[in-house]
Amino acid sequence: MLDKLPGTEMEFDLKAEENAFSLIEPILSATGGLTLSQLSALTGLEGSTIQNWIKRGWVMPAVEKKYAERQIVRILLINILRGTMKLEDIAGLMTYINGKVDDMSDDILYDTELYNLMCRLLSVMSRKNLHSRNEIAEEIDRNLSAEYSGEQRKRLNEALLILILGYRASYYRRQAEREFEGLDIQSGGGKNKSDGAVT
Repeated sequence: MLDKLPGTEMEFDLKAEENAFSLIEPILSATGGLTLSQLSALTGLEGSTIQNWIKRGWVMPAVEKKYAERQIVRILLINILRGTMKLEDIAGLMTYINGKVDDMSDDILYDTELYNLMCRLLSVMSRKNLHSRNEIAEEIDRNLSAEYSGEQRKRLNEALLILILGYRASYYRRQAEREFEGLDIQSGGGKNKSDGAVT
């Protein structure tokens, strides 16, 4: 089910299952951070969309026109859910896990760790063919470290379930769009295979 690295336009590589962000780290090391245009190319997002998220306080601003790991991962997490949830709800979910965007001291789990855990879980669930809400919830809890207990564990379980369901919904939406593009629709706004024109 992981056709792309979640939140990006990059192909997913199983070698990075335990640390999905490691596929992006070499780019950051080489450049010292991503410019807005590089971040747009990575995520498929318009620069104006990213800037809007920064203005709304959901992502920290660039430093010297470069986006670092923390900002990039937050953008990836929002991007994963934006096709299936309201942006305000996604921002609320990020706050539910990690409090204020500019304060790491209130984070339950740093965004990069959350992203890597979510990617690993998606890969495991795909291999195990887990689809029901209860199967997914049990797998999430099984994979959470014992260091998380009580309210923190509850919040992580809930947030990861939403992230995984949101990613899967986006995945199926992309699949449905690809299937639709292949239809031979003669009328009603679809693509006509014979001439490639929209009818």
